Amino acid sequence: MSNFEIDKIQIGEDLLVMKNITKIYSNGFVANKNVNFSIKKGEIHGLVGENGAGKTTLMKVLFGQENLDDGEILYCNQPLQIKNPLVALEKGIGMVHQHFMLVESLSVAENMVLGKEPKKGILYDKKEAIKMTEEVSKLYNLKVDPNVLVRDLSIGYKQRVEILKMLLHGAKVLLLDEPTAVLTPQETEELFKQLKELKNKGFSIVFISHKLNEVKEICDRITVLRSGESKITTDVKDLSEDDISKLIVGKDVELNIVKNDKKINDVVLSVRNLSYKNKFGLYDFHNLNFDVCGGEILGVAGVEGNGQSELANVIAGILKQSGGDIKINGESSINFDIRTLREKGVSIVHEDRMIYGACKTMSIEQNIVSDRYYKQEYCDKGLIDWKKVRKDSENLIKEYSVKCDGASADIKTLSGGNIQKVVAAREFSNNPKLLIASHPTRGIDIGAADLIRRKMLNLRDNGTATLLFSADLTELISLSDSIIVMYEGNIVAYFESTTNLTETMLGEYMLGIKKQSDEEIGGVLHC
Repeated sequence: MSNFEIDKIQIGEDLLVMKNITKIYSNGFVANKNVNFSIKKGEIHGLVGENGAGKTTLMKVLFGQENLDDGEILYCNQPLQIKNPLVALEKGIGMVHQHFMLVESLSVAENMVLGKEPKKGILYDKKEAIKMTEEVSKLYNLKVDPNVLVRDLSIGYKQRVEILKMLLHGAKVLLLDEPTAVLTPQETEELFKQLKELKNKGFSIVFISHKLNEVKEICDRITVLRSGESKITTDVKDLSEDDISKLIVGKDVELNIVKNDKKINDVVLSVRNLSYKNKFGLYDFHNLNFDVCGGEILGVAGVEGNGQSELANVIAGILKQSGGDIKINGESSINFDIRTLREKGVSIVHEDRMIYGACKTMSIEQNIVSDRYYKQEYCDKGLIDWKKVRKDSENLIKEYSVKCDGASADIKTLSGGNIQKVVAAREFSNNPKLLIASHPTRGIDIGAADLIRRKMLNLRDNGTATLLFSADLTELISLSDSIIVMYEGNIVAYFESTTNLTETMLGEYMLGIKKQSDEEIGGVLHC
């Protein structure tokens, strides 16, 4: 599609229309059923719905990652077949995924021109790549340093590079999948400023998010998908957050979390002088000290890449610490294997549910029993009691509202949110003494997130010590009793209470703008 044809479309007119889109997977699952979706020139259009509602599939169809089974796509009033992402990019449709598609070891300029590398003879022209990056950066007022390695960038900066990369490749329609999932409030504010500028230049943006306050703030219109069907497309200004949540789940949803007063018990997790060196010999975190008591949720805030993921993995026994000690109920755990940790009462909801949380080649019931199949209640003389496994699995499926075709269904047939419910059901049903919860609601819909948060508070009220890692600062503040902030591998702030804490205040410490004194941080050692 030429720029001339796109230029003929006026601001506010339909640029791209998807009519009666149907996508059926090989297992018979209907992901999209007669979905209608349109994007006007110069608008930001929100795409919302529960996990499994069909949002991702619809965008994969539009970006050429999935082929549609029925329906048609019109672009500039002309039929368009998008067979693969290269065709989509050629036609001016670009997608920025939630997990960035950048090469960490390459510079910004090298990432920007991948697939469009300038040549000088038969050789790569580095100077031209830098020039191209600087020109597109200046054109769209998105400043980047073309020479910096991507691995040295903040998350917000990486996202800027991803967006610029799409613009350099000629994108006129940007599909943004959960673009604020790992951003601080300050980075989100900057992103929104950039998106509004692009909108004013005539770009069209699809904004996929579960954060309803952001949908209200940034979007002109929204389309709600439910059970694979488009339910409504309307102006955002006509809806409240409560209205949107009701449209998403089909019923009223209580958005406010009410916590009971905490009842502190003995120290469950004690971390002293804990350090971890990565494969490059650099410290991801250094000399960390904190306690978590039974009946308490200690939140960990920080921009991604400041040591939080490594801290969670070291405490969970996935990574080996480089120094210091970890005690669980007074016993050093640094030499425990995963099974021993679990026997000591540790449950883990990992941030990567498909690598450490679930086995995609197994059924739901096999995933649920994977941490307990050898125990006497499920195993007699080496034989697993599958009747009991199925009964317990079906009870958990009902309790956690997992949408599936039964306990024997393959877990890979579930949406991301329902897989997360299965993981949570397994981990929470152990009545853990210590819960390590790493981004437990990332990328899942409001209904699933609400269920998981309430289950975590039930565990807290029953004496579980919880270490909560989350990029959702609203979640972190509402669930946590206390919060530590990590920056460049160190604890730079400790908030004993979250009562008067705001997302903006947290963001200042997360970005390194502020830092508490050692005396203020020292309180984290006392429950």
